[in-house]
Amino acid sequence: MAVVDAEYCFISIDVGAYGREADSTVFKECPFGKLLYSEQLGLPAPVCLPNTSDNPQPYVVIGDEAFGLHKNLLRPFPGRGIDRRKRIFNYRLSRARRYVECSFGILANKWRVLHTAINVEPDFADIIVKACCILHNFVRRRDGVNFEDTLSNSLDNLEVHQNDTGGRSQGKDVRDYFANYFLEAGSVPFQYRFV
Repeated sequence: MAVVDAEYCFISIDVGAYGREADSTVFKECPFGKLLYSEQLGLPAPVCLPNTSDNPQPYVVIGDEAFGLHKNLLRPFPGRGIDRRKRIFNYRLSRARRYVECSFGILANKWRVLHTAINVEPDFADIIVKACCILHNFVRRRDGVNFEDTLSNSLDNLEVHQNDTGGRSQGKDVRDYFANYFLEAGSVPFQYRFV
């Protein structure tokens, strides 16, 4: 489980669930998730989005369908028969999620030990994965972004898990605001070609 930035660097990682838990459960139990849900993460105060002057919005992290909606965690609108506004929001969110997927792909391609099962004790495997993430960040900061690194990675469809956290209703309001923003002040010309 990881949170990454726009430079493909890992901000927060949680290693060691070994696939036994759903992503949403791992996130709720990891230090980053606990701080986010308890509003102790130290996120900046809400701000107005570019090209707007009212209704400040909270800083958000993004996730896929596996995560529960929260005022600081956006996930796609569920379902297939969704309207254009929701399709555009989902498209824009998936573009942002690519940074996470690409970060994992770049990590695995740079540190080939991650391409196969690591045949060591689980605690030592955790240390290897953490070391790879630290080295990954060091190399990214030293060498910068290599665009070709991002070309061979795609989003995977994951199993949907329902989760109703305390900030869910506020999360719906935030998601709706972003969905409307992407149609209006935050619109980009190319988004209409992909929905």
